[in-house]
Amino acid sequence: MNGITEEMLTSLEQNTKHSREDGILSAALAKTDMAELAFVPASAAPLRGAFEVEVKTRGITAQKKSGRCWMFAVCNICREIVAKKQNLEQFELSQNYLTFYDKLEKANNLLDMAIEYAREPLHGQRWLQILKGMDDGGFWTQAVDLVKKYGMVPKTAYPETYQSEHTELFLREINRLLAKDEEILRNLVLEGKKEEAEAKKQEMLSEIYRAECIAFGVPPKIFDFSVRDRDGKFAQERDLTPKSFYEKYIGLDLDDYVPILQEPNKALHTPIIWHGMENMTGSDMFALNLPEEEMEDLCVAQLRAGHAIWFACDSRAFEDRKEGVWDPDSVNFAGLLGGFDAAMTKEGRLDYRQSLAVHAMILVGVSFDRDGKPSRWKIENSWGEEAGEKGYFVCSEKYFREYVYEAVIRREFLTKEQREDLKKKPIQIEAWEEE
Repeated sequence: MNGITEEMLTSLEQNTKHSREDGILSAALAKTDMAELAFVPASAAPLRGAFEVEVKTRGITAQKKSGRCWMFAVCNICREIVAKKQNLEQFELSQNYLTFYDKLEKANNLLDMAIEYAREPLHGQRWLQILKGMDDGGFWTQAVDLVKKYGMVPKTAYPETYQSEHTELFLREINRLLAKDEEILRNLVLEGKKEEAEAKKQEMLSEIYRAECIAFGVPPKIFDFSVRDRDGKFAQERDLTPKSFYEKYIGLDLDDYVPILQEPNKALHTPIIWHGMENMTGSDMFALNLPEEEMEDLCVAQLRAGHAIWFACDSRAFEDRKEGVWDPDSVNFAGLLGGFDAAMTKEGRLDYRQSLAVHAMILVGVSFDRDGKPSRWKIENSWGEEAGEKGYFVCSEKYFREYVYEAVIRREFLTKEQREDLKKKPIQIEAWEEE
């Protein structure tokens, strides 16, 4: 490749047309955060107000400096069942409890992969994926695995710690340990000592378990659950296990939910699985890919029936965190930099890695235009009450169609044709193909 030549630079200087507006924008950007300047209040105003369809929720949560949005979204859906059964105004499940076992399962899986794929090239795609280590991220399928295996507990039984809310340094140190362990396990297998590697792996996992107990606390096996409801009535049950608590106070059959994907760069009306994810607890990530209109219709049906929706979107696109708005017309970053046009199709953005689902939340409301079509959506976020409108956000229909990529739908709302789609042979995608 060639660098910029003197002639090219001269041409750029001569052909660039500066305007008076450029100087004004430059002066503003020199002293102000772009996020403050990009918001367009007049465009956002129509997104405000009550929603025609709205699911009641009880309390805004805060994941703080951690990437556990997917886990918070699952807990927030299950929280509503407990709160309704117990007549509570507010309630919260322990996200830290699932955090503990999520990290343990990820570590175990990475060590297993180091043994299983020991003979593959160290600089091949598989090992590059392994050596990325663990992070906070996850998917609906992973959350289902965790809840079915470990149950759930109230936040009072296993509260957050500073480390569960600020995971960067913990993850950095554990990933350093995992890299060393993976080297040892791989070398043992290459030396023909696979049985020794298996035994060594258990010792390594014990070391990680201890570190987690120190950072997050020892997770409870037995606990008491006590509440005082909105009428002042006190109730208590002793000696619950995480599984018995889930069965009695939540009881949601998570297998009745189907992740619906909307990625037009993949075959529609087709199941898709992601194989070999380093952070899964046992199941490959699964979703049924449908046209945008069908996913949207399913979301509306589920909200009308009074059920919130776990969904995932590209929260980085056209976001104003302070105002709690996602909308291409209300957040104009390109206009601050000369008004360039970076528009791409949804398919193009996915193919060229300009967009992907990076944040999970729950949909709790929708409003409609004069023709009965969705016009805006209400969202419960997990960024605390300081963000948005006391923790709630809104996105426009334009944003929803372009940047929402997944919604988890109760099977009862799927059409007959969509249930038949689930029976088709899935397309398998390797983990690294979606990075």
